[in-house]
Amino acid sequence: MRTWTSRSRITFALITLAVFLPVPAGAQPPVYLAQWNLGIGFNGVATDAAGDVYVVDQYNSHLNKFTGTGSLLTQWGSLGSGDGEFEGPLGVATDAAGNVYVTDQINGVQKFSGTGTFLARWGSNGSGNGEFQFPLGVAVDAAGNVYVADTYNNRIQKFSSAGVYLTQWGTAGSGGGQFNSPAGVAVNGSGHVFVSDTGNNRIQKFTSSGGFLTQWGSSSADTSADGRLNGPNGLATNAAGDVYVADTGNQRIQKFTGTGSFLTRWGSLGSGNGEFNAPRNLATDPFGNVFVLDAQNQRIQKFGPGPTPATPTTWGHLKRLYR
Repeated sequence: MRTWTSRSRITFALITLAVFLPVPAGAQPPVYLAQWNLGIGFNGVATDAAGDVYVVDQYNSHLNKFTGTGSLLTQWGSLGSGDGEFEGPLGVATDAAGNVYVTDQINGVQKFSGTGTFLARWGSNGSGNGEFQFPLGVAVDAAGNVYVADTYNNRIQKFSSAGVYLTQWGTAGSGGGQFNSPAGVAVNGSGHVFVSDTGNNRIQKFTSSGGFLTQWGSSSADTSADGRLNGPNGLATNAAGDVYVADTGNQRIQKFTGTGSFLTRWGSLGSGNGEFNAPRNLATDPFGNVFVLDAQNQRIQKFGPGPTPATPTTWGHLKRLYR
């Protein structure tokens, strides 16, 4: 008969804990679910509370609205400088009421209903308050405030939902609160603002009024290096406050906690399922799905929560392993 020593009992207890203690869900990369094709020249992507997906068609001056499975629901916009027209649309975001905000190289920011009815517009070319030079990323907080990554002015501007200028922050540079071509912006449920500081290869976190809180990331083209970034672009947050980053130059998506701790990553260069060629933007929906604009592959890829990583092993199986 086998006699259990103190050491073997401790080993057995530790292994039992490892088997029965699940890996944190946030550290698991999502699984590939589906994809749908786009044309060339698509840029921003956003979702709404129903899980519908909005994608900016920069080349055709359209905004396309899809179901979460890729069926086209509607589209709006045409080339021009009038209300509801686009001249180089770049970014898109939605608010809690289902309104849609689109940034445009020439036409500033435009606001629509979820079905495409024009509601408002603001901004023109320049460097003054409420003016833009290449407005790219856009995000909306729970109160309806709109944050715009004013890329070539190296700043973030904040507006009311009606377009009233509220504040701004940022200057050119590499210090805390400074930017080098900020591209993406996202807001979590606590009102914190995250900015992909593309030229500085980092993510910065701010209060809703622009107070600098923290930063993470550094430059690396090593695709095996967790938390290192190479030309980060689009950002998104989830209900838990985690931050997803389109690490464009490294052909992958990285996920962090709201304080910058690395959680997981997925993707590599290619055209297969779960592979990317210039993942430029991304969005999350209320159901835990992540939609990635895979720009050079001209498609949207959809990822979702994977299975629970730890399945309890039977006592009989453990007994056979350690008897």
